[in-house]
Amino acid sequence: MNLLRSLLFYLAFYSGTFVLLLIAPFQRRAGMRRVAGAWSGLHRWCVRHILRIRVIHEGAPIDGPALYAMRHESFFEAIDAPCVFGWPVIFAKRELLELPVWGNAAATYGIIPVARDEGAKALRGLMRAARDAKDEGRPFLIFPEGTRTPHGEEAPIVSGFAGLYKLLDLPVVPVAVNSGPLYRGFVKQTGQITYRFGEAIAPGLDRKEVERQVREAINALNA
Repeated sequence: MNLLRSLLFYLAFYSGTFVLLLIAPFQRRAGMRRVAGAWSGLHRWCVRHILRIRVIHEGAPIDGPALYAMRHESFFEAIDAPCVFGWPVIFAKRELLELPVWGNAAATYGIIPVARDEGAKALRGLMRAARDAKDEGRPFLIFPEGTRTPHGEEAPIVSGFAGLYKLLDLPVVPVAVNSGPLYRGFVKQTGQITYRFGEAIAPGLDRKEVERQVREAINALNA
């Protein structure tokens, strides 16, 4: 049954994605925000009604701008982000923005590319884009481990996280999510995915302390 549900999920979600990608090239920033919201909403509907995965939140985003540091176990939370945060600024690997059609749509939306091996020039561009987004009052979302980490395992916080935390001078809110066991494989499983929002961490901490607090909080659902 899970295999059948998964196949129906892929058919419904990727058919809808294809239609939205046809619309995307004709959108400007505001229109792309609506397209992204529709895409994320379609995904959430398919997750709930086809895969039979219930999504619950323990806590919620805080009032005002913040940097949300989220555990990354599968593609679920990346696609679901607009359902949770509205219009978040997402940091993603530059390679994802080089994909045909999707990359242009992501750039128009305002995803900030991260080029880990391009040195100071790329870092300056990232920081400039982050400052501009902060002026727009948008929430920021980062996966501080830098890549997907299997449920039950821990990964170190990548070095760029602390620099971004310092630059933005915003509270950082750890977010744990346990999507891996249900969503990561080709065949999705029924069950419940939980977002858990930790206490906001004030700006101004040193690198070692903020990384420690974030690492402990985003692994909170691994037990």
